[in-house]
Amino acid sequence: MWGTSPSPHLNLAMRVDPRAKERTDFWAIIAIDDSTCKQNSHRTESHAMATTRVMQKTRDSNLIALEALPHSQSDPGSPLGPESFPLLEKWNQPRVNIHRTFATFWSFLVMGANDAAYGALIPYLESYYHLSYTIVSLVFLSPLVGYTVAAFLNHRIHYIFGQRGVAIIGPACHLVAYIINCVHPPYPVLVVAFIFAGLGNGLEDAAWNAWIGNMANANEVLGVLHGIYGAGAVMSPLVATSMIAKGGLPWYYFYYVMIACAAIELVVSGACFWKSTAADFRASNIPSSDENKKGGLRDALFKRPAARVTWLCALFLLGYVGVEVALGGWIVTFMIRVRQGSAFASGMTATGFWMGITVGRVILGFVTPRVGEKVAISVYIVCSIGFALVLWLVPQFYASAVAVSLQGFFLGPLFPGAVVIVTKLLPRHLHVTSIGFVAAFGGSGAAILPFAVGVLAQAKGVKVLQPFIIALSGAILITWLGLPRVTKVRHDE
Repeated sequence: MWGTSPSPHLNLAMRVDPRAKERTDFWAIIAIDDSTCKQNSHRTESHAMATTRVMQKTRDSNLIALEALPHSQSDPGSPLGPESFPLLEKWNQPRVNIHRTFATFWSFLVMGANDAAYGALIPYLESYYHLSYTIVSLVFLSPLVGYTVAAFLNHRIHYIFGQRGVAIIGPACHLVAYIINCVHPPYPVLVVAFIFAGLGNGLEDAAWNAWIGNMANANEVLGVLHGIYGAGAVMSPLVATSMIAKGGLPWYYFYYVMIACAAIELVVSGACFWKSTAADFRASNIPSSDENKKGGLRDALFKRPAARVTWLCALFLLGYVGVEVALGGWIVTFMIRVRQGSAFASGMTATGFWMGITVGRVILGFVTPRVGEKVAISVYIVCSIGFALVLWLVPQFYASAVAVSLQGFFLGPLFPGAVVIVTKLLPRHLHVTSIGFVAAFGGSGAAILPFAVGVLAQAKGVKVLQPFIIALSGAILITWLGLPRVTKVRHDE
């Protein structure tokens, strides 16, 4: 029953009664004792004591064997020292994970469509509201408030409501934002609506990255997850540009499509994660070695060595997400104003950029774990800088369009790679908190840095985009190299 060979004491007992040869559980021993006592009534007491000793020793033997079974695994490569955690789930094991994984894919599709829409809509928001570069850039800045709120609420929502809370609150925030956008309110109200979109993104970004980052083959699954994000980002400018430039519709009609997507997200995520309660989260994320640790933000940010990992990854994603959103958000304007492209062709360069990110995340997601995250991500950043130089220095529309697509290809795996590094270098009970903070901090990069590009563009012209991107890419490379070395790859099987 226990998967171990019977102890020598159990073999002795089995010789007393041959009928017990095929039975190795405790009940066989009790049956043997009964039979022996009936045949030798004058030795009942001594046989009972002997049987008790056999049972005790057999139990001890089996418990030792149980301790040898792989109920958990340890990651001594963590800078925090050995950390035991349960065997990793897979995206398809247990079976409920299949539905939940596809629910997270849909959420990231909506998130990607949300983030990429800003860049495609900026020229039309400028003309509709009669705005300058600086003021229209507030649509990048306002989601920062939502991401910041998400950073502080993420662990508490998990602790009180479980993943079910995130699966309902996140899509609901998206739905509220898109309904407001559809009524094309005054511009200040539109800016407030994007705060709700940022809150939904911040909650789901942290929760689903932490959950999938703890799975077996995390690089590959995260690559697909963020590839789906990229797919949403590919479709969003394409749909928005086609509706506005080709269909002649007002910009806010695009958000009717987003309302439908967010409604599906709310129903699917809520249904799939309904049974993922706070009790489940608390049971799986509080370390058994120290029941007083709750995985709070203070531990992640201010207690060494966890603080080093959290802050470096946060700074890395601040720069990376800033590069991604600034480039995706301003490339259409850059191609129209600097490369003299048509509105539709320039809109398609944004689609090409996000397509590059999508393909890069899926394909390079399988390359990264084989090369190692530290080396692979460093190479990807250097390659992206190379194509940024082409985009800056070659003044030709089609060369620029190809360069920005390839730049997206090598930028794609950076976010999932950073999430995997966090799960490898930090103990499990800090994953949701740390990834939540890191994602929120990265989200602030999506707000602050594109806004900074808008301010610079107002003063110097949108041609400042590429020097800004190159400098920022160099900064994130230096930050990445400052992370601790991963000495042991986590077992996925």
